[in-house]
Amino acid sequence: MTTLSQTAFSSLKLHPALLKNLESLGYQAMTPIQAQSLPCILEGKDVIAQGKTGSGKTAAFGLGLLERLDVKRFRVQSLVLCPTRELADQVAKEVRRLGRAIHNIKVLTLCGGTPFGPQLGSLEHGAHIIVGTPGRIEEHLRKGTLKLDSLTALVLDEADRMLEMGFQAALDAIIEHTPANRQTLLFSATFPGQIQSISRRIMKQPVTVQVASTHDDSSIQQYLYEVNDNFPRLTAVRLLLLHYRPESALVFCNTKRETQEVADALYHHGFSALALHGDLEQRDRDQTLVRFANKSTSVLVATDVAARGLDIDALDVVINYHIARDAEVHVHRIGRTGRAGSKGIACTLYNEKENFKVARLEAYIDQTIDIEPLPPTSLLETPTYKPPMTSLLIDGGKKQKVRPGDILGALTGENGIIGKQVGKIHIFDNRAYVAVSQEACSRALKKLEQGKLKGRSFRVRRI
Repeated sequence: MTTLSQTAFSSLKLHPALLKNLESLGYQAMTPIQAQSLPCILEGKDVIAQGKTGSGKTAAFGLGLLERLDVKRFRVQSLVLCPTRELADQVAKEVRRLGRAIHNIKVLTLCGGTPFGPQLGSLEHGAHIIVGTPGRIEEHLRKGTLKLDSLTALVLDEADRMLEMGFQAALDAIIEHTPANRQTLLFSATFPGQIQSISRRIMKQPVTVQVASTHDDSSIQQYLYEVNDNFPRLTAVRLLLLHYRPESALVFCNTKRETQEVADALYHHGFSALALHGDLEQRDRDQTLVRFANKSTSVLVATDVAARGLDIDALDVVINYHIARDAEVHVHRIGRTGRAGSKGIACTLYNEKENFKVARLEAYIDQTIDIEPLPPTSLLETPTYKPPMTSLLIDGGKKQKVRPGDILGALTGENGIIGKQVGKIHIFDNRAYVAVSQEACSRALKKLEQGKLKGRSFRVRRI
């Protein structure tokens, strides 16, 4: 049995400033993946760790990188590779939070979908830790704008997704540019053969850490719903959404085409639904993620790859439009609901021909999933529901020095709306999004249109 003293961060040989900062952030006991991997990481060993999104893996490798960092050496000492820009941004943000007590640490993100030029300028000023996507990192290495001669640690975060997305060649090219004498940390939710193959090639006597990825019935309730000619999959999804009326629901599809078709059909039937897949332009992808995160869109229809790195606090329902091709992927999908102590619901649609997939899935998770009748078709006659918030887009962002406080102040000033009617604020380089409650939308729009931010007028519109 692991005692509290063994899982306390204070039991680790960490820099006092890091420990003090962890305390101020409210980090006390380590999560299972942290307790199992951090001691090995701090000893400098190579580690393979299996853990789902939300398991605390970023803090596990982040603390390891920060502990061994030599701030006085202004060279790239750590490289973290992530499958998507969203995950890279999330990781960089968390590493900065963990390292805020140590002065002059520079964490830089290098991702595709953003202009190359500004990244060159940032690189010229130097950095200690680089977080990025394989394609853009490889491009910088090829052009000689990034040097990894002083690298001491390489992290592959969500390695399975990077391979799924076709980054094998880019990863090989990047690894060739790294010193042989480095620490390599590999984090993955699933362990396909490719992962085992890559770990044998690039790691030295790695320690393997596995954290149970199944969920108990108390946090996630799983249900199976049979679909057939009388109840096609789309009708089933509509019935489930009308029955549960979730503020945030994630519908998983197996292909990009199906994802777009399902989202379009749900929108046509009056639902607030958007698609998330690899064919979206970066700006559209950002906007989709913002609208789902700030509760101005209720339903996100996504592929597994596109949803990776999605960081949503309270996800009420996950619906599997088809059973995932891999049982581990199914567990990863449903693990997005019922997080942070809240209850979650996972609904999986199947037909008679897929009974063998159901049996395989139940054997993998070692539990029987309840088969439920679909809600009554009379629900289809009821009106759909609206999300609690709506998004306003402001044509000004970081480069115009717009900050969240400016937007909040402009909205809640004289004759404005009240603070609790303002939701999440997301700021990008040249634009910003603010969520406001549906009933306050018109007033909020008028307030921003007639007022000023940073002494300037910006174009504002509802999306």
